[in-house]
Amino acid sequence: MMTIISTVISFLMGGVPKLLDIWQDKSDKKHELTLAQMQTEREMQMMAAGYAAQAKVEEIRTEQVQINADMQTHMALLQHDTESAKGASQWVINARAMVRPAITYGMFLLLVFVDVFGFIYAFKTEINFNDALNQLWDDDSQQIFASIIAFYFGGQAFKK
Repeated sequence: MMTIISTVISFLMGGVPKLLDIWQDKSDKKHELTLAQMQTEREMQMMAAGYAAQAKVEEIRTEQVQINADMQTHMALLQHDTESAKGASQWVINARAMVRPAITYGMFLLLVFVDVFGFIYAFKTEINFNDALNQLWDDDSQQIFASIIAFYFGGQAFKK
């Protein structure tokens, strides 16, 4: 039971960044809707006063301001990524990108190593197969392994 709970929690923790992005997107859309409503009200006021041409000019300016703000945000994110890798060799950049997969692969290889040599030891000392299996693949091992795999693949699923 604990394995299932830890797997679900780890899977969901891999998606926390995506959930934060969704929340930020919702907030951004709410802000954009408020701006659009204000712009519509202003256009209606200008139309009532007979300033249709001025309304078009204001619309173009508003679009340019929004495009510039979006571009600045995008450029700031790219600059942050660039600055964090500045002066680093390609090897360091690649190593930084391999942290999560390396931990996952390392834990998998460790599990295989422990289980294979545990079974070899059990075979040579003539321990019952079921007893050896219960000792090598206990609840704690299942929880740890399931959490790591669920976090890694959960993060991959939420990226898409």
